[in-house]
Amino acid sequence: MGRRKGFWQALPVVVVLAAFFAILFYADNKYQTPPPYGKWGRINISRQDMRRGAPIFLIDGWLLTDGRVTDKATYIGEFSNLQRGDLSVPPHGNACYRLTLRYEGEPVFAAIDFPQLSSRYRISLDGTQLATGEGNGRISFLMTAGDHVLAVETSSRIGYYSGMYFPPALGTAETLMRVGDVQSFAYALAFLLPLALVAFTLFLWRAGGRLSRCFGVMCCCYALSMSRYFVFLFSMQAAQMWFLIQGMAMYGLCFCVVQLTALASGAGESKVWRGVRIVLALLPMALVAFCLLIPALPWAVFVHGRLTDLYYIVTFCCAVFFSVEGMRAKSWESRYILAGGTVFGAGLLLNLFFSNQFEPIRFFWQFEWCGLLLVLLFGGMMVERSRRILKENDALTNHLEEQVKKRTEEITLLLEERKAFFSDMAHDLKAPVFATQSFIEAIRKSGVGVDAELSGYLDQAEAKQRQMACRLQGLSALNTFDRIDEEWARVSVLDLLSELYEVYQGECEVRSVYFNVKLPKQDAYLSAQPQKLNILFENLIYNALRATPPEGSITVSAGCGDGRIHMAVGDTGCGIPADELPLIFQRFYVGENNRGNGTGLGLYIARSIVGELGGTIEVYSAVGEGTRFVMEFPIAD
Repeated sequence: MGRRKGFWQALPVVVVLAAFFAILFYADNKYQTPPPYGKWGRINISRQDMRRGAPIFLIDGWLLTDGRVTDKATYIGEFSNLQRGDLSVPPHGNACYRLTLRYEGEPVFAAIDFPQLSSRYRISLDGTQLATGEGNGRISFLMTAGDHVLAVETSSRIGYYSGMYFPPALGTAETLMRVGDVQSFAYALAFLLPLALVAFTLFLWRAGGRLSRCFGVMCCCYALSMSRYFVFLFSMQAAQMWFLIQGMAMYGLCFCVVQLTALASGAGESKVWRGVRIVLALLPMALVAFCLLIPALPWAVFVHGRLTDLYYIVTFCCAVFFSVEGMRAKSWESRYILAGGTVFGAGLLLNLFFSNQFEPIRFFWQFEWCGLLLVLLFGGMMVERSRRILKENDALTNHLEEQVKKRTEEITLLLEERKAFFSDMAHDLKAPVFATQSFIEAIRKSGVGVDAELSGYLDQAEAKQRQMACRLQGLSALNTFDRIDEEWARVSVLDLLSELYEVYQGECEVRSVYFNVKLPKQDAYLSAQPQKLNILFENLIYNALRATPPEGSITVSAGCGDGRIHMAVGDTGCGIPADELPLIFQRFYVGENNRGNGTGLGLYIARSIVGELGGTIEVYSAVGEGTRFVMEFPIAD
């Protein structure tokens, strides 16, 4: 069922491709141009032929002379090298192609373009050398009535191609320039478009996984293959060896197509694909080896050609297999990989069966068209994939926001219930706790039956009662702290220290303790709830007062640096033992010096307030030397 459905889905793609390439075959094919045609070493050209606005392609009528033949009639494109099917002779060497241009009409300035000459060349007209080099060639001359002998001499020692394989174009300079401009624009677009898609894919490589990386490599391979046009256009040094570079680019393109279809179909990790991947990686190595052996082993040309065809066939079969797997999996990518497999197969078939019957005039070879369509198809798949990922991320984000909102409401409700519970519990326990104290005092005052043993029990009960009273006091303080919902405000450090001095200086003076405030050199602001900020310093200063003997001192200081506000509260009191320092910020922890009057919540609340302000608090203390609490807060914007 899946195969039948895939066939009907692929059929429109096949029909469109067939129509498109049929139009190309007749509208943009050098081998389908109108006469004049050459024959037996001569081509007849009239004034009307030169003025028709289209190039005349010099395909037929050439006479070839090399080390084995003299004036052999041939057409350009008949043979890719000088071996001409005879595997016992070398494919390279020297050759001369001659064609007589018989012109009838008024003199006209003419030009001839020689595309993609992979060999070293020398072009002469009527015995005069007009051009030499490798890559693309062009000559310009005044064509007068009569015969003009055109000779192209080639010399090759390396490479897959030798001699002249691509037909020259004859016309006026304006005609050839117009055709060349269209072709240059088309190839520039085909070269830059995949690179633009690579730039787009770069943003997905880290998060996009193997699919994005493979697509990026495929675009690079196609762009490298299309750069062939400019290598020959500018006669670069790599022209003779470009067949090898372009071959590797095409092998890489084929491999990436199969890899993309495998990954998109969900079969990228299957045992079948792992085995096929090894084969597809080894075949190009063999192809490169045979390319390098061509100068030494004449038959290596044939083997290289057959292995290349085999590689294309194997990759096509793999692409078809994974396309079918994608159809069975019913993934959204299946329509892309099915269309890509169809286009890929069409390109391979056209490359195999029309290699010597088609050569573009203005645009691309048939397989290059298929490569461009593949890049666009898989580019569309990557865009669709990115769109789906963004949509899923939006859905997840919205769902997460809903969950966070729901959980926040639940936590807020739970906190409100906790506050109410602590408030009710503290209120309900006050009466029995203080009643217990009253009963203990009544028993002591009556003195009836109070002996030494009972007095000891009463002491223990009274100690537990005081502990319970302290805990209730702490619960009340904690409940009061939790219920503060004051608005946040920007608080001036200078104003805060001045207020602290006014509030606590008198009480410290009564207890014969010096209270010092060190103001910062410049003012700064911190964002806080003023009521909680007052509770923070109240806890720290009263703790310091309890620990500091008469004639001692308490110092509050502040300063700014590194984008932070630094504040400290220090005293010259009894200090805190080293083993208690890690515990003092724990809830309900009371040190040895405060067993009778501490709730164990003051420093816990202080640390909580500092944390709410986005700050940190640290303590430095030594027994007999005093204690210093150091805090850091972010500066408010």
